[in-house]
Amino acid sequence: QVQLVESGGGLLQAGGSLRLSCAASGRTFGSYVMGWFRQAPGREREFVAVISWSGSSTTYADSVKGRFSISRDNAKTMYLQMNSLKPEDTAVYYCATLRTYYSGSARYTPRDAGSWGQGTQVTVSS
Repeated sequence: QVQLVESGGGLLQAGGSLRLSCAASGRTFGSYVMGWFRQAPGREREFVAVISWSGSSTTYADSVKGRFSISRDNAKTMYLQMNSLKPEDTAVYYCATLRTYYSGSARYTPRDAGSWGQGTQVTVSS
């Protein structure tokens, strides 16, 4: 079992940048495909980005492609660098381990997740 803790959320203006972190505990962190999801008020949780267990492959939702970048390091931390933020990026962001393999598609859903973090709020004002 992996425990996840997100940090780095905040309030900022449109066009700004923010980096989220996801700290993991547990000996098997390196063997998991990892992902970021987000949930805006009144909406379902949605896929944002995924990274392979090695960190060499990534896939993004169309809505964030070219603006967000997912990465991970050997210190059991995953990141989401978010640039050119828009008001529609406002949501609670969650990191998760995925119970499936890295496929290169953007079709991951919350049902693919195993462990979740508690979430971190990102609010982008216009």
